[in-house]
Amino acid sequence: MSDVPVLINTAVAIIATVILIVRFRVNPVISLVLGSLYLGLTTKLGLGKTVETITKGFGDIMAEVGLLIAFGVLMGSILQEMGTIERLVKRLIQLFGPARLPYSMSLTLGTLLQSIYIDVLLVMSAPLARSASRRIGPQGTPRMAVAMAIGLECGIVLVVPGVGTLALAALLHVPLGTMLVWGLVLIIPTIVISMAIMTFLFRKGFWNTAKDETAPTRESALTEERAEESVEAAAQPVAAGSGPAAGSATVGTDGADGAAEATGRKADDAQDAEDASDTENAEAGPPLLVCFAPLIVALLMIAAGAISEAVGWKNSVLGLVSDPVVALLAGLIGTVITGRLAVGKQRVESAIASGFRESGQILILTAVGGSLAAVVSAGGLGDILRDYFSPNSFAPLLLVWLIAAVLHIAVGSVTISAITAAGILAPIVPSLHIDPVLIALAAGTGSLFAVHVTSNTFWLLQSLLGQTTRGALKTCTVGVSVASVVAILLLHPLSLLF
Repeated sequence: MSDVPVLINTAVAIIATVILIVRFRVNPVISLVLGSLYLGLTTKLGLGKTVETITKGFGDIMAEVGLLIAFGVLMGSILQEMGTIERLVKRLIQLFGPARLPYSMSLTLGTLLQSIYIDVLLVMSAPLARSASRRIGPQGTPRMAVAMAIGLECGIVLVVPGVGTLALAALLHVPLGTMLVWGLVLIIPTIVISMAIMTFLFRKGFWNTAKDETAPTRESALTEERAEESVEAAAQPVAAGSGPAAGSATVGTDGADGAAEATGRKADDAQDAEDASDTENAEAGPPLLVCFAPLIVALLMIAAGAISEAVGWKNSVLGLVSDPVVALLAGLIGTVITGRLAVGKQRVESAIASGFRESGQILILTAVGGSLAAVVSAGGLGDILRDYFSPNSFAPLLLVWLIAAVLHIAVGSVTISAITAAGILAPIVPSLHIDPVLIALAAGTGSLFAVHVTSNTFWLLQSLLGQTTRGALKTCTVGVSVASVVAILLLHPLSLLF
């Protein structure tokens, strides 16, 4: 088959998949399978090999990352049940203060908390972030909103165990330890630089409070008030003997007023006691370091394998311990034990059941992305692209970034665009003579470009952080796009190390 029909049919398959998802709201899993079927039937695979290739691609990607995604989601679900997010935000405020909270929170969301499902993570952390924004200053809302957008989205495709990161590593055959190490090397400066750029823009008038923020509803105001109490308690712990009861020595001259004040003081004292009890209960349980220790140890185990491979030191025991499946299984077991000690067996079992429900669509979507990748590879597109992508091509990493960016603008999903871009590029990786981890990171950074109104994260950030659509376009769309551009610019000098 000549090049032109393959290129046309591939374009039709991808465009049709995008239209089904965006215009007709067909589930992405169904849309990707239909696109794979069309492409297989219209290329050299024909009737005989199409279904076989789709199922083989599905199975291959599940074998690579199925257990990893499941273990990561389950760990995140248990951490969520333990209330670690609220406690972590309080601790960040205590350590860095409200002024530095946007940087510290974005880095934490992008690196440490990627095992928690993104929508859950956003819903749980948004009220605290919004209440903390009032302590930051005039640009508090946009700074916290852009911090959450950049941290959440970058982590999905750059840091293990982010869902997109696991899929990219599997499709491009990148060792997970290597992906973890270089993903961290890239994401930390990306977040810091992007946050600095956006903060500068906000201070120069890029944000208009009257047009970019919404007035809080009664329900959201109550939620923020409770979160504000948590933030205040974290930033300025109340000393013993302080508060309304200690500061109410003045007695009114009128007897009725004195009685009213006494009644008010009793009510305040009761409320203070209730708040103190709530704070004590919130802080109950293992220290934060203990809660996150299993996950941190698991990631260190994976990183140890990458480092030993880089220095050429091979050991069978280290190879077993650093295997991602073994490492994340150990992390899950440790998290289960910690969770049982903190909240009890019943709540941990409930969290695991919830984690299984959350992981279902994630697993199937990732695996179907593998099916499309297999059909693209077997259909001959890889042979054609080799002529366009070669070691002598101008800025091949930039071309990879561009493909992922265009797909994301069309589809609106960071994960789907990253997986699709990796599937298109997987067949030509060997011919580029570029380390596959660079291709994976370039595809990941490209898939971050232009998060917009077709993204669920966009609307969650818009509503939960009190932004208008115009405001969300500035913090989410512009902010994450800045991070995407910063990341690809950082990736090019980073590639000189390979």
